Amino acid sequence: MKAWFLKLQQATYNSTLMYNIRMLIAFTGTAFVPYLLDMQLATIPLTLGVVAAGLSDIDDRFSARILNQLYTYVGFFITATSIYFLFPYPILFGIGLIISCIGFILLGSLGRRYVTISYGCLVVSVYAMLGVDLFDDWYKQPLLLVTGALWYGVISTISFLLFPVRQVQDQLSKSYSALGHFLYAKSNLFDVDMTAKSYQQSMIDLSLENGKLVAIFNELKTALLTRLKGDRGQKDTRRSLQYYFVAQDIHERADSAHIDYQKLAKIFEHSDVLFRLQRILSLQAKACHDLSESLSRRQHYQHNKRFKHAFANLKHSLEKLRQDQHYDQVWINALFSLYQNLKSIDGQLRNLETEQTMNEEKARQAENQLKDDDLKGLDDIMVRIKQHLTPESVLFRHAIRLSLVLLVAYIFVQVTNIEYGYWVLLTALFVTQPNFNATKRRLRLRVVGTLIGIVIGYAILYFIPSIEGQLLLLVLSGVLFFELRSKQYAQATAFITILALLNFNLDGMGFEAAIPRMIDTLVGCFIAWLGVYFIFPDWKFRRLPRTIRRSLEAQCNYLAEVVTQYQSGRNNGLNYRVVRRAAHNRDADVASLISTLATEPDFDPDQKALAFELLCLSHTFLSYIAALGAHREQIQDQEVLSLLNNALHDIQGALLEDKAPDLTAHNMLQNIRQRLVQNQDEHQKSLIILQQLSLMLSILDNLSHLKQSLSHERDQHATELASL
Repeated sequence: MKAWFLKLQQATYNSTLMYNIRMLIAFTGTAFVPYLLDMQLATIPLTLGVVAAGLSDIDDRFSARILNQLYTYVGFFITATSIYFLFPYPILFGIGLIISCIGFILLGSLGRRYVTISYGCLVVSVYAMLGVDLFDDWYKQPLLLVTGALWYGVISTISFLLFPVRQVQDQLSKSYSALGHFLYAKSNLFDVDMTAKSYQQSMIDLSLENGKLVAIFNELKTALLTRLKGDRGQKDTRRSLQYYFVAQDIHERADSAHIDYQKLAKIFEHSDVLFRLQRILSLQAKACHDLSESLSRRQHYQHNKRFKHAFANLKHSLEKLRQDQHYDQVWINALFSLYQNLKSIDGQLRNLETEQTMNEEKARQAENQLKDDDLKGLDDIMVRIKQHLTPESVLFRHAIRLSLVLLVAYIFVQVTNIEYGYWVLLTALFVTQPNFNATKRRLRLRVVGTLIGIVIGYAILYFIPSIEGQLLLLVLSGVLFFELRSKQYAQATAFITILALLNFNLDGMGFEAAIPRMIDTLVGCFIAWLGVYFIFPDWKFRRLPRTIRRSLEAQCNYLAEVVTQYQSGRNNGLNYRVVRRAAHNRDADVASLISTLATEPDFDPDQKALAFELLCLSHTFLSYIAALGAHREQIQDQEVLSLLNNALHDIQGALLEDKAPDLTAHNMLQNIRQRLVQNQDEHQKSLIILQQLSLMLSILDNLSHLKQSLSHERDQHATELASL
């Protein structure tokens, strides 16, 4: 009996399984309860209500979750009712469509709660168009849509009450798994056979992994913040918070660079030190994956005993190198700094579990270090909306673009009177994304998925004519759609197509709707493509200079905070974490943008080469700052402090104002190094500062020139486009 209970408990730790069970219950209720009550037509809006509510669902604390659901139900009812009353009046309907679409999308500027609610309302608006003729009374379809959403909300809330911190634990597990991938990518920089081409590819891979990790950290921070607001005494949440801060600290140390890796591979290509460094990083990557697995299974993490032997051997190799007069001691010092950084990461991983019980008071204080991005009142609401009332805003451009796409689709349906034409609007809504690349990808996957879904749906309708069998497959299709929607969009589209065919077959429209749905999908995709291509076209290369500048500004702010802490002392408070996170977020934006440039039209191959070169240098520069931040503590040497201030001034001038840096900082650096190198043990911390500043200044000119070149290329290209 005990063994059976343990197996059941382990099964509840599988979040995917529990989510699928939730969706299974939701779709089973909307499919079979109306069937048993002989109200089969009600299955259509009830099921669509579940789909819309599932797309609008977000993780939040209990009180906020109830409020979110209340807003969602009110929004769904008003939207569906408006569709019913405006439907007979095409001109008023078109005006209402534009106003509501723009309003819903701009509402997303107020936070993630409003993003999901507004998107759900847009989905419900098209669902209501599809079923506007199903019922005679105006209130029936809106009530049934809301009832389906309410049914899903009840199941979702029960699931939350049973597993209140499940989402946080899952996000925490994902964070350490992503941290492991990042460490693996970092270990590739210690390849002794590295070439210039392989180094650039390794840096690109590292930058992309960094972007993924930062995005997961942001999701985890949001999940933690809402839990801390809801229950400040929740032990599991406090424990998760401590894990989060440790992961961030490991990330800063892992991302730091104490040395030029290309030169390192050449200088020490016949030494075993690179192999040992790569081996330890790989072991630490595996340790993060093991920790992720322990978190997902709710097990105690066991630190690998091989680390002790690996670090001992690495230290022995470094001591032998120090005794060898053949190598420059600057390089040896950098390797020892790297060794200390890896030891710090090891200490964080080894002591993580014990620190949870020892540092509970520390966790309480750390709680206040999370930046709260929630609304602060009416003034905050007005400020956030006004910020997006400009063509410079991606959200504003998307609102105008999508509203016009839906209006064109609606006019097309009205003029052609195409059969089941409102699938055109639904397709356009689902595939139109804020940027060209995402929309282009969805267009292809949507067409493929719809075609597959229609073929399978036809086969189901032909070979399984029984209502019971079709309802069973409807439930299965709904579950698989939600399981795959964020992983495999084409497959998810296929299953939602099957669900739609089976759903509308309850009104006798199954066979008749299949081919029109395919045609409508193609038309909707074409209109969406025209929209992203001609209405505020959001080519990412046009945003490249601005994105680069924002990233370099964030890096300079990060460096300024690090310099301040060398003067005042180490402090992991809110301000430091905010500027560090902003620097990594902006770096991730640059990596994401550059990685997708080649898919855009009118793309210049020369610009691509420059962009990827800048990506590598920019992330390298950020890594040098991270290393300086990892070792930060108060120092008393006034010459070194003055050097830090001068170097910061030079870096800000070169990267933000395009000024040529003078040689003041460089000369100071050389003079101070000559003074300190004679007594290295006493001035080890200062030597680390000198090394990091030397690395930053060595690539500063190149980074500044690349930034200016890309800005010039963009301006020239924009002029050429304007003249066409």
